Amino acid sequence: MSWLGPRRQREKDQPSDAVGLAAGPPWSIMPSIQLGCEVMAHGKMHDNELEIDQSLVAELVRLQFPAWAHLVLVPVPSSGTDNMLWRLGADMVVRLPRIRPTAEDDFGAQDVEHTWLLRLAPRLPVPVPVPLAKGEPACGYPWRWSICPWLQGETPQIGQLTHPRLLARDLAGFVAALHQIDSAGGPSGSRGGPLRERDKETRAAIAELRGMIDTGAAIRAWEEALSCPQWQGPPVWLHADLSPGNVLVDGGRLAAVIDFGMMGTGDPACDLLVAWNLLPSSARGVFRRGLGVDEATWGRGRGWALSVALIQLPYYRQRNPDLAANARHVIKEVLADHRRTARSRR
Repeated sequence: MSWLGPRRQREKDQPSDAVGLAAGPPWSIMPSIQLGCEVMAHGKMHDNELEIDQSLVAELVRLQFPAWAHLVLVPVPSSGTDNMLWRLGADMVVRLPRIRPTAEDDFGAQDVEHTWLLRLAPRLPVPVPVPLAKGEPACGYPWRWSICPWLQGETPQIGQLTHPRLLARDLAGFVAALHQIDSAGGPSGSRGGPLRERDKETRAAIAELRGMIDTGAAIRAWEEALSCPQWQGPPVWLHADLSPGNVLVDGGRLAAVIDFGMMGTGDPACDLLVAWNLLPSSARGVFRRGLGVDEATWGRGRGWALSVALIQLPYYRQRNPDLAANARHVIKEVLADHRRTARSRR
């Protein structure tokens, strides 16, 4: 099984009872499936979120891509925060933004992915979800949307990786290949700028988490990340949201990387997030050596992981239990890593 995970706001199959064409409406719909996770199939996560149901999705497909209107449509449970997903037949997935895109033209990541991912995909070592079709606003739905391939693989579970060091090597190979692609003309991402730009929001999150985390340790770790020298090289291509929900594995090895909704160019440290949000400490060295990053880049990467998790946790604590649990895990791992690093310098 696989799914296409969405990006978070601002920063964020075993179907049953298929309804065929002859049985009712001009599309096929399957009821929501449960995968044993805490996340509702398509529950609301944001106050400004659109109401999107299967009838709307089916009608959009029927009107704009009638050749696919007969395919079964299945809602996909996901901890993603910016898009809703429906599996379309056996080989595709429909992806619709659930909140207003961040780009001024209201099309945002959909257009970036359609424009750039096709160019990047041949240079990457594993499959990525190059969009198959671009849907236009219709039926009261105001934004562009995509139909993408359904990529095979399983979502990795923290603490249950079968080959963590091999996965770390695979992830390093993917990140290295992405960063080596010529970024000329590529758009700046919403992530990938100087860490200092996140200082106010990060400190506000730390204050909000008082009593839930060791805020003193978090401030010390954050300030050390801010003290790392800034990236002086040219901007590189970034996935910018490498996390357990955006990685697929098969037999413990990397099988695909999904959701390029935050892709852009910037500081390579932003793509080190996965070292703390997925990999165990025993495999981080393999990941780092595979990339050959210096101390400053590694320190900024740890700062990125901490900042993203700190900002996520208070917002998603009630709205998205899976994402909040991962944020707690990242904070714990980063602070433990920071303590180990501090002891080694004594």
